[in-house]
Amino acid sequence: MIHVVARITATPGNRDALVAAFKALLPEVHAEEGCIAYVPTVDATTDIDRQEAVDAEVVTIVEKWASLKHLKAHLAAQHMLAFRERAGELIAGAELRILEEQ
Repeated sequence: MIHVVARITATPGNRDALVAAFKALLPEVHAEEGCIAYVPTVDATTDIDRQEAVDAEVVTIVEKWASLKHLKAHLAAQHMLAFRERAGELIAGAELRILEEQ
């Protein structure tokens, strides 16, 4: 099983628009073969000492895929290519953390 934490930084002032764009994409992603979870999230404000500072411009996508093959197919899916083109102006940068269960 593959887990992905995708940290997407929105262009200034566009986090809510980016969240909305991801939410509109959910039905297509959830229908993909091998998709177990795909959830857009934002930093929660808490009183937990070890938490990093809240970043108001970041959307974190928490994903779970049945295999690396399924993740690669997701990244190349037509709806993802179209999404990147449509949402490109909302995105300032992205970092991926790809993890596997042990």
